[in-house]
Amino acid sequence: MKERITIFHTNDLHSHFENWPRIHQFLEQERNMLRHDGEDVFLFDIGDHADRSHPLTEGSAGKRNVDLLNEAEYDAVTIGNNEGITFSYDELNEMYRDADFEVILANLFTTEGNRPDWACPYLIKTTKSGIKIGITAVTAEYPVFYEKLGWHITSAKDELKAQVRAMKDKVDIIVLLSHLGIREDEWVAEECPDIDVIMGGHTHHVLENGRLHNQVLLAAAGKFGMYTGKVEIEFDHVSREVSGKTATLYETSELPEAEDLNEQWLQEGKQLLSNEITVLDQPILHNPLQASSPLSMLLAEAILDWCEADLSIVTGGLLLHPLEAGPVTEYDLHKILPHPINPCLVELTGSELKEVIRESRHQNWPTTVIRGLGFRGTILGEFIYKGLEERDHQFYINGKAVRAEQIYKIATVDMFTFGFFFPEMQRAKKQYFMPEFLRDILKDKLSHTAR
Repeated sequence: MKERITIFHTNDLHSHFENWPRIHQFLEQERNMLRHDGEDVFLFDIGDHADRSHPLTEGSAGKRNVDLLNEAEYDAVTIGNNEGITFSYDELNEMYRDADFEVILANLFTTEGNRPDWACPYLIKTTKSGIKIGITAVTAEYPVFYEKLGWHITSAKDELKAQVRAMKDKVDIIVLLSHLGIREDEWVAEECPDIDVIMGGHTHHVLENGRLHNQVLLAAAGKFGMYTGKVEIEFDHVSREVSGKTATLYETSELPEAEDLNEQWLQEGKQLLSNEITVLDQPILHNPLQASSPLSMLLAEAILDWCEADLSIVTGGLLLHPLEAGPVTEYDLHKILPHPINPCLVELTGSELKEVIRESRHQNWPTTVIRGLGFRGTILGEFIYKGLEERDHQFYINGKAVRAEQIYKIATVDMFTFGFFFPEMQRAKKQYFMPEFLRDILKDKLSHTAR
């Protein structure tokens, strides 16, 4: 006798709630139909469901994302880097307290070496006919950021192998929820052939009909809720092994329309962020392509003071809107700085600093469209320097000429240290400020500045 087990999966929603009503409705209808026919159905999320660029996620510290997962009756989820390193230690510790589902995560520990009490390294689900399905999960390693927040992230590959060893004699099927990315998933398929299915995320890859890699089925549903994934596993009760497995994606835009709740969610987020920061007598204007833009200069000054640096470097594109005259709320600051981007203090020699300045003056940079790296805007914008002067082709900091071998402290944003922009910053000694985002730095500046 052969039996079919159906697993629906989502990944990397990034709080794109505009797609959620259709996804929820689709999952509910499909699950009810399959269960009516006596089939076992499971539902998993592979991480980065919560993204603080949405006011509802920001205002609720991710708890409203958990509510939505509860309402959709998810069986289990894992976390992505957005849950793991954009929320504070306490926020992540509290996020899943009211979850009606299991959080599976094998490679996250406290600094004392304990697993968080809201997560388990693996889970075993048993179908009505007695088939045992072992599910484990791992998330991408960002050790510097996790350690800064008070967590200890371990090798995903080592933890994964340990969990597979622990499960394989107890279960009939092994499923991995992987927020590692497609290349890592391929490695896992080669190194852990006991795994039957890998449902992946993180690199936002789309596998329309899945892909067999070393006989392991890889499945992934892109990003932003554009797709919902379905995996069907056929199990042979006579041979006691998996006899078939397939993957399918459903495009959200082609699903039946559902009640649009996005304006309601936006207003709820706005209310949660209604705390007043200051009152402006006049607007603070902004042009992302103007080096003298008042709001850009204010941000550059704020990050300079926060990091206690010699100079600061930001870009105009980080700020999405000006600030209007009148009350300024947390929502207003979130609207102009939605990015999960942290300030960073980088140490460079005078020679390295000059090279960074030279590279930043590439004529195409200001209008370059940026994707990823935590950036939630559109164009990079003009580079803004605070604390740096240029006279007669010579740079000055605090009135003194920049010397080639002297070490300078530069306040900037974390995305400039990841290697895409400035190799000098990637190699440099640096200090990340966490969990504060740029909007927190600007909030502090405005709350102490009379206008």
